[in-house]
Amino acid sequence: MTIFTVRKFLAAAVVAVCLPLVPHAASAAPAANLPDFTDLVDKVGPAVVNIRTTTRVSNGGSAHGMPPGLDDGDMSEFFRRFFGIPLPQQPGSPRGGGGGGGSDNGDNGSGSGGSSGSQDAPDNSDSEQSSGVGSGFILSQDGYVMTNAHVVDDADNIYVTLTDKREFKAKLIGVDDRTDVAVVKINASNLPAVTIGDSTKVRVGEWVVAIGSPFGLENTVTAGIVSAKGRDTGDYLPFIQTDVPVNPGNSGGPLINMQGEVIGINSQIYSRTGGFMGISFAIPIDEAMRVADQLKSTGKVTRGRIAVAIGEVTKDVADSLGLPTAEGALVSSVEPGGPADKAGVQPGDIILKFNGHSVDTATDLPRMVGDTKPGTKATITVWRKGQTRDLPVTIAEMQPDKTAKTDEKQAPPPKQRATNSLGIAVSDIPADQQKTLKVKGGVQVDQVDGPAARVGLQKGDIILRVGDTDIANAKQFDEVTAHLDPQKMVALLVRRGDNTQFVPLRPRGGSAQK
Repeated sequence: MTIFTVRKFLAAAVVAVCLPLVPHAASAAPAANLPDFTDLVDKVGPAVVNIRTTTRVSNGGSAHGMPPGLDDGDMSEFFRRFFGIPLPQQPGSPRGGGGGGGSDNGDNGSGSGGSSGSQDAPDNSDSEQSSGVGSGFILSQDGYVMTNAHVVDDADNIYVTLTDKREFKAKLIGVDDRTDVAVVKINASNLPAVTIGDSTKVRVGEWVVAIGSPFGLENTVTAGIVSAKGRDTGDYLPFIQTDVPVNPGNSGGPLINMQGEVIGINSQIYSRTGGFMGISFAIPIDEAMRVADQLKSTGKVTRGRIAVAIGEVTKDVADSLGLPTAEGALVSSVEPGGPADKAGVQPGDIILKFNGHSVDTATDLPRMVGDTKPGTKATITVWRKGQTRDLPVTIAEMQPDKTAKTDEKQAPPPKQRATNSLGIAVSDIPADQQKTLKVKGGVQVDQVDGPAARVGLQKGDIILRVGDTDIANAKQFDEVTAHLDPQKMVALLVRRGDNTQFVPLRPRGGSAQK
């Protein structure tokens, strides 16, 4: 699936639908059931704004000779999206051809309002080059405006145009790339502001409306229904999925329910062409407002962390460990000295709950922990060796990711041993290497074939557990594997590099077979 932020891709179509004349009485009943969006648009429309961004170009810079209607940002996005490469370097390019830079590129024509006659006109000592067009909405009467982070990324100047055609140069208050939320401020008062709704009460199938500036066309209204909730697209937040026509330039605009309340920020589309294909995604407004409140107060977002790497729990892993359902987050590694390590969390644990809230999928946990204030004491419920246990943990503040260091120390020559029912030959791990790897016991894989080879085990992997049995040495490993039931899946807790995960496989019949 390809997910695009909503950017410019110019297209237009006019469809005329002619309905046969029918008696008034026959047509009145169906028409009465159709939604009427007019009052909603009258209420919310004035609080929706157009946002355009520019970058400074030195007077000696080149305009790149783009065709009419296309700017450098558009072409950069075209090359990135369809060819996977940046726009080739052009003479005088201020950003080496990366003009798109993640911003919501769009029409830079006069339709979005020029600097002529606008308030806070830019300094003309340097030329301004359009880098994007998007949408936004007014949060409060004193001029705070919410939009997408990718709309204002890499912008030197941000201009906000109201429905009454007044244009203001905006101040960037803060950006959070993880949630794609940004807040800007204009110097104005008594502005029309939106009413914030509750995105947790959104129901699949309800009517919703989007207002924004697709292709730079301000105050365009489109409608549809909520198609799904909690849609995971690999980003930090679960999205609201709709079939509302959303196109490049709608980014940052509001998604509105039938009560005229904002329930989301239009942010992404699913597309194979760059244009709308019937699926769009909005950031839930509850999550966006939590981010906006922090941006307004501190200019940044502070998140919690427990310092673990996690993965999905597959059905095979759940079955082999006795979990009733494939849920939770599988701990693949624990940062030494981190909050989870101090709490007693171990690689191979499956986190089922965080502070009493169920962790249905692995992507739920980062959001739950991230929304927790650093310093807060919380409880993690883990599944370990067939039973649950609660571990107290103190949440730390999220820091920039650290690059893991590779241990280049070579292992001693492996001892050749006959493979067992799993197709694995193992050897003991020397005490000094155990200390370096920060493991107690375990065995090193020297050779694989049969079942082990089919599931991807490799020479050099470290096996820490077979089923619910911790492995101390090669002798114990052989004893345990000799009594495995070939009719049942067994999960091996395997460490490879810095990551630990369960690998389920089925033993072959009989032991010590090649």
